[in-house]
Parts: sequence; C-alpha cells; structure tokens
Amino acid sequence: MLRNVLLAGGVVGVVVGIALLVAGQYDPGLHMLLGSGVLTVGVGFERWRYVRSLTSPEGRWQRTGERFVDPTTYQLTDVYYNPDTGERDYRPAEEDDRRRLEP
Repeated sequence: MLRNVLLAGGVVGVVVGIALLVAGQYDPGLHMLLGSGVLTVGVGFERWRYVRSLTSPEGRWQRTGERFVDPTTYQLTDVYYNPDTGERDYRPAEEDDRRRLEP
C-alpha cells in the first residue's frame, strides 16, 4: 500500500517537474524532476529487487517448527531452513485445516 502511494507520488512529481520546466521555471522544475525521479526509480528498484525467489529447491530442507498465517494469502505457512546454504523458505502448510482465512 505504502509502496503504491510513494510510486504514485513520484510519478505525479515527475509530471509536475516537467510541467514546471516547460513553463520556464527551471530551478524548481529541475529540483522537482530530480527528486521525484529518484523516488520513482528507488521504489521501482525496490519492487523489482526484493522479490522472493527460491534459488535451489533441492537440498536438505528442514522444517523449523515455525508457523504463521501469511498476511497476503491468509494461508497457514511453514518455515523451512537449508543448513547448507542458510536459506529460508516459506511454504503453505500441508495439513492446513484453515486454507483460506478471511480477515
């Protein structure tokens, strides 16, 4: 939610900066364009960079005993750990009585 608000604010700022430059207001237009551009690129990079991806599904995955309800899918989730790589993986619980919980 916050990510979308920041992205929308950055895009609006870029448009306002361009409009100020076209109107001849070079100093505030340049500052608005650069600041908003950095915000927009930063939020876009964060969305692209921090996406969960399991690099090696094979290996010695061990269940840690940790469980939680995933706030995005409302599914009960088990946590697995690979001692060889130190990676953690979050998988839907297999014996889940509550597949979909409504908030």
